[in-house]
Amino acid sequence: MEFANWSVITTNFLFVLYMALAGVTFCSILHLVNGKWRFQVRYYASALAILFPVAFVLLIILLAGGENTFQWLAHAHDGGGEHHLNGWHNYTFLVVRQVVGFLIVAGLFAVFLKYQYLTTTTDSYATHRKFRNIALLIPGFYVCYGTMVAWDFEMTMIPGWHSASYGAYQFVSMFHCFLAFFAIMLFFLKRSGKVNIPIEPFVFNYLAQMMLAFTILWTYFYFTQYLIMWYGRLPDEMTRFHNMMLNDLAPIWWIFLTLKFIIPFVTFATSTANRHNPYVIVTVAFGLVIGTWLERYTWISGSADPSHYHIPMTSIFDIVVTVVILGSAFWAIKWALNRYGLVRA
Repeated sequence: MEFANWSVITTNFLFVLYMALAGVTFCSILHLVNGKWRFQVRYYASALAILFPVAFVLLIILLAGGENTFQWLAHAHDGGGEHHLNGWHNYTFLVVRQVVGFLIVAGLFAVFLKYQYLTTTTDSYATHRKFRNIALLIPGFYVCYGTMVAWDFEMTMIPGWHSASYGAYQFVSMFHCFLAFFAIMLFFLKRSGKVNIPIEPFVFNYLAQMMLAFTILWTYFYFTQYLIMWYGRLPDEMTRFHNMMLNDLAPIWWIFLTLKFIIPFVTFATSTANRHNPYVIVTVAFGLVIGTWLERYTWISGSADPSHYHIPMTSIFDIVVTVVILGSAFWAIKWALNRYGLVRA
């Protein structure tokens, strides 16, 4: 059961990491497309960058966990099996690329946030131009780093299992989750009446539209990945899908599909009024966040033999670890909002 328990830590790590990554990426995209509503939301999204230190601590814990985190590592030297693992599964290389990749991305994103602030204090053309150039880099780094994270912590959990679209599938899913999380965050900040930058009602409509767009995009990657393997009659690749869709994890698989596709699509695509109702939007957003958490856990733990995983949140370890990690993330965000004067005490 140890790998399943560590799968919960990995899932929470990915959740915390991507809220930080997507928050800054969201700001850069709004700047690049000259979205006027960025002035309403960019500092709230930027506050999520405070999660980078939390994510880094979790990353070090997971890498130190070795075979508890990466179940294939326990068999890397069994029976001459090492030569069947390609260079990507060299554990030293994995640790180095994850740590170095994290530090590079976190550093670049910190520079972006610095210049985002400077553009509000100076009219210097050079400063604004440099900010734009840095903003151009952010989405590319999000894609490249996100692909590496998706491969290491999910796709290659089964050595030899490969999907050409898996990187996009995962980081699109996590940006989808971010939009939902951000809508929830703004909703409760607005209700608190303590925000220093007003959050107008149209912000929720824009987020709902983006959630609908990413619902469709996520579903596209989800279906095409499955279709290619099913239509091509690729037994090794389909075994992983069957283990998740037809065995003990099957209920979770269909729950996250419902929460991430059926409910948001039906709710937002069939009714304009729903895309303007913050209460409806937040209800759907909660489902998206829960669905994404279950999705990540299913791909991670489902890579092992069924005897090595369990239904999440059915053990004290799962509950305590999740509460501690998400509680730490909550207090970090709360501190950042107060530290940068975004809310009143």
